[in-house]
Amino acid sequence: MATAKESTMSSFSWEGTNKQGKTVKGVKTAASIDAVKAELRKQGVTAKPGKIKKQNKKTRGKKITPNDIAVFSRQLATMMKAGVPLVQSFDIVGGGHSNPSMTELIMKIKASVEGGNTLATAMGEHPLYFDDLFVNLVDAGEQSGALETLLEKVATYKEKTELLKKKIKKAMTYPISVLVVAMVVSVILLVFVVPTFSEMFESFGSELPAFTQMVVHMSEWMTSDGWILGVIGVTVFVAFTETKKRSRKFNENLDKMYLKMPIISGLVHSSAVARFARTLATMFAAGVPLVDAMDSVAGASGNIVYKKAILAIRDEIAQGSTLQSSLSQRTDLFPNMLIQMVGIGEESGALDAMLSKVAEYFEAAVDDAVENLTTLMEPLIMSFLAVVIGGLVIAMYLPIFKMGEVVGN
Repeated sequence: MATAKESTMSSFSWEGTNKQGKTVKGVKTAASIDAVKAELRKQGVTAKPGKIKKQNKKTRGKKITPNDIAVFSRQLATMMKAGVPLVQSFDIVGGGHSNPSMTELIMKIKASVEGGNTLATAMGEHPLYFDDLFVNLVDAGEQSGALETLLEKVATYKEKTELLKKKIKKAMTYPISVLVVAMVVSVILLVFVVPTFSEMFESFGSELPAFTQMVVHMSEWMTSDGWILGVIGVTVFVAFTETKKRSRKFNENLDKMYLKMPIISGLVHSSAVARFARTLATMFAAGVPLVDAMDSVAGASGNIVYKKAILAIRDEIAQGSTLQSSLSQRTDLFPNMLIQMVGIGEESGALDAMLSKVAEYFEAAVDDAVENLTTLMEPLIMSFLAVVIGGLVIAMYLPIFKMGEVVGN
């Protein structure tokens, strides 16, 4: 929950001269212009008269992305490894950021830390950008005295998971975008092009081929009642989106369907196992107890079926079961390689290292699955375009070919 101090903070652009006489500028978040001047004096910067200005909230920076958070974590870890104090690290990282929104967020965290809160607590005040997993790892780092190491692990985790998401989105975006373009082109042909050909054919007075007649009838319906199809499409889309937001059962059935679909099931399984292994490895390496770590692992799995299975595994571990034996009861979700590697890790005391290896393997499997899916989809999409777009074009030219045959005879 935001504090009263945080709510009074504002962003100020500033320009000044450093100890070397060079002009420097940037953005700071503070309670007032005087507070900005005081901060600059601490850094050896003399503010130029009239060059500290409060920024208009409407012109705030770009949206903060997960990649921004990952870069912030790595930069903070680098500063701390170099021996730079935490509060000063915020100034260096925030002052050099190109996104004013990110600068503002960093300065709010800094203000919270200066107010006596731990870094984990300060980050927890911004759940939109720092989830429970992130906060728990930072908290573990502060308690163990290895914050810079944990921040590096968090940065690596965020980078890996975001890369995984991008690869999955890439696999889905290409076919969807092509199908949307095909639909738009088909509608344009039916509404604007086919009626022109239809009028021309009517002037000939000859009977049209059956295929052409079918396309002409489709065009007539699209021109007069096509809005019905649009309303149905929008209604289905809105209903699907709202149901997905509100219904847990619907999402569970959807995730079950993804795990059974012939083309994408392998991709979904590999990505879920990769997330499981990567998250658990990061949590375990941070010293978080296995039972406690499973809550964050379940939330990061990305699939409700896997989430329920992981929570069940957590309960079994709490009752004395080993991770390997719990996983081995769910071979439909967790592959044998993962189970065997976990067993080796538990016996050798190197569970985090084994899980990291498994994560790398299945992240590579996701790469292969995306590439194979793209390779498989390309001929299918080309065939679809040939049938739909090519069919419409052929239907319009069939009467012309027929007339050419009559004239030739």
